[in-house]
Amino acid sequence: MSCSSSYILFIFLFVLLLPYSALAQGNGIISVGSSITAADKKAKLWYSPSGDFAFGFTKVQDQFVLSIWHDKIPDKTIVWFLNDGTTVPADSKVQLTADRGLVLADSRGKELWRYKEFSGTASNAVFNDTGNFKIVGSDSSTLWDTFSNPTDTLLPTQTLAVNGKLYSRLSATNFTRGKFQLNFGNDGNLVLHTRDIITDNPYDAYYSSGTSDLSPINQGYQVQFNETGYVNILRRNGNISTLTNEGAIPSPAGYYHRAILNYDGYFVQYYHPKNFSTGTSGWTRVWQEPENICAFLEDFGGGVCGYNSVCVRDDSASVNCECPESYLLLDPNYKHGGCIPNFTQLCDHNGSAEDLYDIVELTDTDWPGRSNDYATLKPTSEGDCKRHCLNDCFCTAAFYHGENCWKKKLPMTNGRKDSSVIIGKAFLKIKKGDLSPELGPGKPVYYEKKNKGTLILVGGVLLGSSVFVNFVLIVVGCFGLLNIYKRKISNLQSANGIVETNVRLFTNNELVEATDGFKEELGRGSFGVVYKGLIHMSSTVIIAVKKIDRHRLFHDAAKEFKTEVNAIAQTHHKNLVRLIGFCEEEDHRLLVYEYMVNGTLATFIFGSAKPSWQQRNQIALGIARGLAYLHEECSTQVIHCDIKPQNILLDEFYNARISDFGLAKLLMLNQSKTNTGIRGTKGYVAPEWFRNTPITVKVDVYSFGVLLLEIICCRRNVEDTEFGDKAILTDWVWDCFTDGRLFDLVDNDREDVLSDQEKVERFVMVGIWCIQEEPSIRPTMRKVIQMLEGVVDIPYPPCPSPFSYSST
Repeated sequence: MSCSSSYILFIFLFVLLLPYSALAQGNGIISVGSSITAADKKAKLWYSPSGDFAFGFTKVQDQFVLSIWHDKIPDKTIVWFLNDGTTVPADSKVQLTADRGLVLADSRGKELWRYKEFSGTASNAVFNDTGNFKIVGSDSSTLWDTFSNPTDTLLPTQTLAVNGKLYSRLSATNFTRGKFQLNFGNDGNLVLHTRDIITDNPYDAYYSSGTSDLSPINQGYQVQFNETGYVNILRRNGNISTLTNEGAIPSPAGYYHRAILNYDGYFVQYYHPKNFSTGTSGWTRVWQEPENICAFLEDFGGGVCGYNSVCVRDDSASVNCECPESYLLLDPNYKHGGCIPNFTQLCDHNGSAEDLYDIVELTDTDWPGRSNDYATLKPTSEGDCKRHCLNDCFCTAAFYHGENCWKKKLPMTNGRKDSSVIIGKAFLKIKKGDLSPELGPGKPVYYEKKNKGTLILVGGVLLGSSVFVNFVLIVVGCFGLLNIYKRKISNLQSANGIVETNVRLFTNNELVEATDGFKEELGRGSFGVVYKGLIHMSSTVIIAVKKIDRHRLFHDAAKEFKTEVNAIAQTHHKNLVRLIGFCEEEDHRLLVYEYMVNGTLATFIFGSAKPSWQQRNQIALGIARGLAYLHEECSTQVIHCDIKPQNILLDEFYNARISDFGLAKLLMLNQSKTNTGIRGTKGYVAPEWFRNTPITVKVDVYSFGVLLLEIICCRRNVEDTEFGDKAILTDWVWDCFTDGRLFDLVDNDREDVLSDQEKVERFVMVGIWCIQEEPSIRPTMRKVIQMLEGVVDIPYPPCPSPFSYSST
């Protein structure tokens, strides 16, 4: 083949492959009408001209978030994401339109997001190599761009104007807004602070750039991340305050740069090599602010790590938020959300405090700040400090130093552990039995001493006893080991229908006999009928036996039944009905619960005599605590799906106990009192059930809101038509609230209700927040508890149903 022929063939192949090359690389221009769909594999993306950045959907668990990321590095670092990090289902689509800009819709075309203030006509979009995605108008003006709508990250050439903000993520993999905010204030000062997630109310600043000034000419007016990789604050007098240390970064030509407000609260600048052959891989930290976030103390907001938590700064300057002994994360998936005790300290307990509680010494730990302290003892000794806290039912912890003892109360804020700063000893009160030797390396020393002492004692008895006594002890030990072995063999039979739990396995005949042939009916529900019975265990116990209607279970419920029973058996909370045992024999599915002597909440609050306001308060708080436990503290999150007065039982002390939790998965979809193919009961069902959108714990929050309003008013949510405009309780409550007629809700109520106007208003506001139509606006159950208790301020709630989410 001649040279000319080879040249012609080369040109032909070049022209032929050019479109495919352009398709693979892209020129960064997106035409009106173009779209991207959320999919698992081979999803279409929009690229910047160099391919450094990609625009598309990132999968987060089973959902997707619209985002921009570095596409040429292995860890796919996301630098921008849409819509407060809210995820969308598969097959959702984002499209560039001429009149509305970017529009995000689900697979059925229902609009999920668009920029509401979009004006003008888009001619196309430009995705450039700085990582900025711009919608361009017919006059070449920028109608909208991602640089002007940042999330948690700044990139080179990006600026932040006065009142510009960045929000941290909730965690590394949860893109919803977290508790930290970067704010460039109108005084020219760049500050970092924590915030209330529901109201966006900022708390005390834990970092300040110091670029504000009494004279406006000296104030900062813009944060600039310039093209050379330096983050600067430009002042109106022409001066520049540089956050990046001079010479701390390599040449920007061979590196990617970004500055991010991390989910742990640090504002950090990083760089990453574009060429991996340089010997450096991964993101390298250049600088961060502040130097030590754990040293920060704030007056409100729970501190960096949240209430009752402890902030620990590791060697890499990252933050670990830890719960002290006998405390659990409020949200297992959010370590900055604070901790809660796994026990309740009572002031009216029987017996001495020493019999119920113990004191654990925490090294280099304190919850400093006056807001934590309610009493000071001085002068006093270390032993008296511990004893006074142990015997004070209000005392959660104490701190001792220099003959001074500070007693602390819940919730504790600004917890930190730092051997270089904290001089003194912290004593934490815990309930006896909450810790066990099986805790492992982190268990307190006194347990190790107790175990060693036990071994020494046993050894002494064996060595000092007679041969006959030793023989008896050995025989008893062998029988004990044999019993353990039999139990293990029994557990191995679980594959044939026996669930491995601590609850008792009953036969159907045992329960037929215990209930006298299922004679005395206690109630009926979605799962079947509940009967009263008597059974002899260690003593004669009154029980409630739920006989599950097998016709109401879905076709594969047999296996699911064992899974759910196992999950229920592992729950332990004073506001949940305790499962005693179960029966799974042929077609028989029965659950055996402890009997609640005071029946259902429905009978209690809808009767002719209204309960006391104090009883109603405690019942509402008990239900909230039980739901918070199911949502946030169980090893596997439990969504109840059917919170209503009939599923709340009352024990002999009128403590609220939630029943039927964990059973919603067993119910056939068409077995619902709403007759809409969903789970729940009419009047208590959250709106998202009707929209075919993902169901979260917020459906329980909605139901609790309705229930709370019923507890306040002592009437059902839906009444007869003769009530007129009062027929729907939630609507009537909103009308009374906005008209300033709250006491119409408790008209003719008890005197103790009418004299507590502040709490009535607080409870009503919490109820309105819970029944918001949009799930993301509803608070978590942990936040509900804080609002009910008056620990946090409650903002003025919006209208629960301001509009329909069908399309806008």
